[in-house]
Amino acid sequence: MNQSKSYRSSFILLTTLFFLWGFITVLVDSLIPRLRELFTLTYFQAGMVQFAFFGAYFLLSIPASYILSKIGYKRGIILGLFTMALGCLLFYPAASFRVFGIFMLAYFILAGGMTILQVAANPYVAVLGSEDGASSRLNLSQAFNSLGTAIAPAVGALFILSDTIKSKEEIASLSANAKETYLANEASAVQNPFLGLAVFILAIAGIFFFAKLPKLISETYTGTYFEAFKQKNLMLGVLGIFFYVGAEVAIGSYLVNYFLDMNMVDVIKNNNLMKSIAESILNSGLTENDNKAIVGVFVTFYWSGAMVGRFIGSYLTKIMKPGKVLGIFATLAISLILVSVSTTGLVSMWSILAVGLFNSIMFPTIFTLAIDGIGELKPKGSGLLCTAIVGGAIIPPLYGKFTDNFGFKIALLFIVLCYTYILWYGYRNSKKTTA
Repeated sequence: MNQSKSYRSSFILLTTLFFLWGFITVLVDSLIPRLRELFTLTYFQAGMVQFAFFGAYFLLSIPASYILSKIGYKRGIILGLFTMALGCLLFYPAASFRVFGIFMLAYFILAGGMTILQVAANPYVAVLGSEDGASSRLNLSQAFNSLGTAIAPAVGALFILSDTIKSKEEIASLSANAKETYLANEASAVQNPFLGLAVFILAIAGIFFFAKLPKLISETYTGTYFEAFKQKNLMLGVLGIFFYVGAEVAIGSYLVNYFLDMNMVDVIKNNNLMKSIAESILNSGLTENDNKAIVGVFVTFYWSGAMVGRFIGSYLTKIMKPGKVLGIFATLAISLILVSVSTTGLVSMWSILAVGLFNSIMFPTIFTLAIDGIGELKPKGSGLLCTAIVGGAIIPPLYGKFTDNFGFKIALLFIVLCYTYILWYGYRNSKKTTA
């Protein structure tokens, strides 16, 4: 009974971390349309924002697993939270000086802290109970990750995208006083949300400092990465995480621009239901908001779909083979993207938003399928799987490049290829019971 209670309280505490990094990951997306106008970036250059953010996972996941083996999971989590807080604080000078390189550094440090949390928390949740229930538990924790991603677009639309952004030419034409006032307002629009986040993260770190977590995973050196590389299903899962994260982030990062490209602002303004939804989320009339904010509020449905899907997936992976559920969800995601590509207006908009529902179970299910049966190599496997989150750094810029050259519709076919691999991986694991 005491062990069960300890597991439950630890599960709840760890799940707050999933919420936190989900919220921050998507809040970063809200800055992309703003940065694109402020620094006159191409879609490819805007995608490099995600390269700096997710590139940290590629560079730091394996070192993070080494650090955890030296200082333990609890101290590692606290270190990760402090690193995230530092990254958030760096947004203050970045916004004040309007230097794109400082933004990139802040993203990288923020993601470095999140990398440590991911490497620690995912396998930890997976072993807080029976191995058969690992996918279900991780899907449930990831559902709260999706709660964070669902809230973030609305916060971004309200605090980051709500005002009209001037081009460099418009800024240059302002008087000295008007220019100073405008730049100060621009800085505060970015600074205030991230200063608030820094305070919140430090509070969470304080809670973990006094918390007692059960020791379920060996925190000493066990196995080698060479041994982990020989686990075929693990390495195929690494590719699955790469393609999943890349596809999800690519879609989420460019939804605002995709909707603007389809002239969805006029459609929203001329549809009573859509107009009502936008105004209720923005808490103001559409004429008082920038076009990016008007379409940006609907990105909430993309990420909230993932939240709903993970609660459903937590149940489905209990009663069905996780690999089969993964294959079904990948098939439905592909179908919805093809609908969006081949249609226009609200059908195209809502079909791409609905992809979020079927993204839902992919990360936790791929993760648990990949580490299933590898025993004490789980920490090493977690490091490799978190390294694959670099897909969020590679695929969005490539998607942006395809968009620059061929437009959004054709570029989405590249994303279909990513989901096709995930479909195959799910099918493969629906036929297997061991790694």
